[in-house]
Parts: sequence; C-alpha cells; structure tokens
Amino acid sequence: MLKINNTPEGVRLNIRVQPRSSQNKICGVTDGAIKIKITAPPVDGEANQAVIKLLAQWLGVPRSNISIPKGETSKNKIVDIIGIDARWLENKINEYL
Repeated sequence: MLKINNTPEGVRLNIRVQPRSSQNKICGVTDGAIKIKITAPPVDGEANQAVIKLLAQWLGVPRSNISIPKGETSKNKIVDIIGIDARWLENKINEYL
C-alpha cells in the first residue's frame, strides 16, 4: 500500500526510480512507493528532472510544484507535490492502475 502524507501545502510520498529504462512510465506501487521508469541516466540530475517532468504531466501540475527533498542521488526518493491532497492522489493512482 502506498504511503501518502498530507503536508500544509500538498502531499509527500515515496517513489522508486529505475533509470535507463526503455520508456518513461509509471509502473504501479511497490513496497509503499510509486515505481517509475525513466529513460534518463542517473547523471547530473537528469533522472531527477525526468521524474519531475513525468509526475507533472501525469498529475497535471506545474513542474515547479514538485520537489525532491530527500534521495536526490538514490533510487528511493521522497517527493513533495504542492497543490494536491492525499485523497485526490489516491484516486488518481487507482484510476491509472
């Protein structure tokens, strides 16, 4: 089950990133985190920018509303998203999966 925490501005959630994939896509929920595959390599922040871009497109929020406060150099990251709440995100994930 995905762990989503409400924050004063939005939500905080865990993601697991697989860089250098054949395509950019959200794969589902694994071990309490959203699994994301991206084509970018984990070099010079390219993977993080690809994750932010993919999440922004999927959720319909500006890229500036998404940040990675923890795990910038790790496959396991914590992501903050401003402007949405946990219930809305849960519904979005359930629709997608």
